[in-house]
Amino acid sequence: MKQSGFSLLEVMVVIVIIALFTAMIAPNIIGEQEDAQLKKAAIDIRTLESALQRYKLKIGSYPTTEQGLDALVSAPTIDPIPRNYPEDGFIGSLMMDPWGNPYQLLSPGEMGRIDIYTNGPDGEAGTEDDIGNWNADKYLSKNNQEN
Repeated sequence: MKQSGFSLLEVMVVIVIIALFTAMIAPNIIGEQEDAQLKKAAIDIRTLESALQRYKLKIGSYPTTEQGLDALVSAPTIDPIPRNYPEDGFIGSLMMDPWGNPYQLLSPGEMGRIDIYTNGPDGEAGTEDDIGNWNADKYLSKNNQEN
């Protein structure tokens, strides 16, 4: 009686071929995911910056650091308390950065009138991978040039 099936050598060849494909494809997928996260953070920051501009036009000043970005969702309860605050706020809810952390506001800012930023992939403030309204265009144009 003859047995049918795969020999150990055939199985090993298939495993090696799968490993080679994985080794070639995985870095591209991982790189694209990182680029997408950086681009999403830059877009989120531009969105928050736009909402803060509307806040300033309506209220007359930016929210303070203590009031934070929450001032875009609901009326601040910390001085200076704004008059004319719209019933629905300026945005529906605050988004988290792609790494699961809240975006930050520094007002007045160190890089501009206001600084909106995320600590980036490493989650540590003051490192080179921080993304803020002062450098968000770099992440948007980088991805656009590659496409």
